[in-house]
Amino acid sequence: MAQKPLTKTQLVAALAEGADMDKKSAGAALDALIKIITDEVSGGGAVTLPGIGKVYCRERPERMVRNPATGEQIKKDADKVVKVTIAKALKDSVNG
Repeated sequence: MAQKPLTKTQLVAALAEGADMDKKSAGAALDALIKIITDEVSGGGAVTLPGIGKVYCRERPERMVRNPATGEQIKKDADKVVKVTIAKALKDSVNG
C-alpha cells in the first residue's frame, strides 16, 4: 500500500532537522525556494534541482479534443503546461 505524501509541515520539520536549523527558518527557506521556482517557470524559464530533476514550462499547440460524454469534437486553444523531468540519479535510487 502506498504511503501518504509528506505534508508541508512534515517537510519543514525534516528540512529543519536535516539542515540543523529551527522550523521557522526552514519554513522560510522552503517558501523562498517555491517562490523562486514559480517565478522562473512562469516566466518561461527552467529550474534544475540537482539530484531531483528539471522543472520547466512547455507550450502545447492548439488541438482538437473530444468530449467523452457527448463524443463532440472541440477545438482547444494553445496553452502552457508545467513539466518535470526526473533526474537519473533519483530514478536509479528508486529502482535499485
